[in-house]
Formats: sequence, structure tokens, C-alpha cells
Amino acid sequence: MILPIIAYGNPILKKIAEPITKDYPNLTELIENMYETMNQAHGLGLAAPQIGLSIRLFVVDGDHLAKDGNEEMKGFKKIFINAKMIKQSGEEWSYNEGCLSIPTIREDIYRQPVITLHYFDENFNEFTEEFNGYKARIIQHEYDHIDGMLFTDRISFIRKRMLKNRLADVSRGNVEVDYRMNFPLKYTKKN
Repeated sequence: MILPIIAYGNPILKKIAEPITKDYPNLTELIENMYETMNQAHGLGLAAPQIGLSIRLFVVDGDHLAKDGNEEMKGFKKIFINAKMIKQSGEEWSYNEGCLSIPTIREDIYRQPVITLHYFDENFNEFTEEFNGYKARIIQHEYDHIDGMLFTDRISFIRKRMLKNRLADVSRGNVEVDYRMNFPLKYTKKN
């Protein structure tokens, strides 16, 4: 089932998400719905807070980047439950990021190229794994979501001030998207 994606301005996107246990209700169905929602919106990742659940769960699928010629992303499809960042290393590099919760806005974001992450998969098998390059970037973006951060929290104060009206438009639903969204403020046109 395709779920509505929560838009910028909803307080759930700023909360630190809670861990879950393997008996979390309907977990398999939730993960399937998250993948379906993410794919319908042409995203690379989706975190549970983006669909209104403040839990430490996110999914990623790098096949969109693989189709654009980035072969390292081919088949990179993972589920991360209760992820904990162990280490980030390397010289930060910039990439123009966007977010399904903040449509129409993209910004250059600096992130470190190598991360070590501790997490559980959908069967609650435990892993500590190193990721690098675009895989690390996508994971860091989604990990930020479960820590109550958005990519706009990583830009300069001045740049964020410049985006203030566009961010307000996203909150009001005054944006065109081709996927379902839930906007915190209802937009009404002035006569």
C-alpha cells in the first residue's frame, strides 16, 4: 500500500525516533509498504518518520542511481532497524541532495564518505558493517531522519533563511508532486 509522505514542518520529522523490537506489529507489511511508497515517489530511501511513525526504521534502494550509470549501487537494497552510527571517517564531500519530505528543494550537503553502522535487518539479524561512497551518503541521509534531522539542518543559517519561503510553501502544500503527501499546514489561495 502506498502511504502518504509527511511534509516538512510536521513535528514528527524533528523527533528522535524510538527503537523497536522484533514483535513490532505488522513489521513485514510496514516494510513492504515503505518500499512501495519510496519506489512510487522515485526515492532512494525512506525513513519511518517520513510516513508518520517515530521508530528507528529506514529502507534504501540504490537501483535508481544504478540506472543512471552508478554501477556500485546496483542491487543495493537494505532494511535498517535500530541503526546506530559507530564511526564516520574520511574527507567530507559535497553532493546535491533532495528529500521526499521536502520536494522541489535540493542543496549541496557535505558528508563523510565512510561510515560504520550497527543495525538489525528485517529478521532481527544483527550486523556491524562499513559502507562507503553513495551507499554511505544515502544511509547517512536516512539515519538523520531517525535522529530528527533533515538535510536542511545541515546547510548554513543564511542559506536556510534564503529558503524560508520555499520551505513554508512545502509545509502548506503549495508544491507540485506526483506522490501522496501529508502537509502540516493547509494551503488556501487568496482571492
